[in-house]
Amino acid sequence: MGPHRRAVTGAASSALALTLALALTGCGPAPWDFGAEPTPSATPSRTASAAPAPVPNDLSSGSTNRELVAGAVAASVDYWSTLSMDRWTAEALKPVNLSMTTTVTPDDGQKVYLQRAVMVAVPQGPDGAMAPLEAQIDQSSVAPGYLVLAPYSYSQTFNVGSVPAEATHVQLQFSYDFLVQTTPTSNEFAKQTASDTVTVAIAAAPGSDSDSDG
Repeated sequence: MGPHRRAVTGAASSALALTLALALTGCGPAPWDFGAEPTPSATPSRTASAAPAPVPNDLSSGSTNRELVAGAVAASVDYWSTLSMDRWTAEALKPVNLSMTTTVTPDDGQKVYLQRAVMVAVPQGPDGAMAPLEAQIDQSSVAPGYLVLAPYSYSQTFNVGSVPAEATHVQLQFSYDFLVQTTPTSNEFAKQTASDTVTVAIAAAPGSDSDSDG
């Protein structure tokens, strides 16, 4: 009886230990409990760095041509600079050349004259437009103006002076006042005005921080 009782007692002890183990295991979620919500894991967010916007430059190819219309007058204007674009720095004196011819519709023989040409340079930076430079004006010294009806043309050079160091480009705002004969023999004229904007990039000065980056 002694050995049998010890065997029964040992079996009872093993059963009790198993019951306690199962009871302790029941305190937490079972690994097969697929209904439990998974603990969210922190996913590192990626902040995309915005690429800098390209600086516009209408003279990047060396010149540009514009076709302007003002009432009966159609003007063809060529713009270029004798200063290379890499030397269009903030401090440099930057020349802008233009050449213009016009046609008139209907062409009954009346002439077209340019009474006045104006250029206003407006520097532009990361925060937008800055204070404009002083307007440059070519007022005709002859009456009624410069004859610009093809094949006659008008040529002029304007200069863009110093702009703020933070300027990235400059907008050149042009306006042209034309006088058109009402008839080929008339001394009466109709006034027409055309406007245009040419944008030119400002180059980094040699040795500047922006020039040495990269």
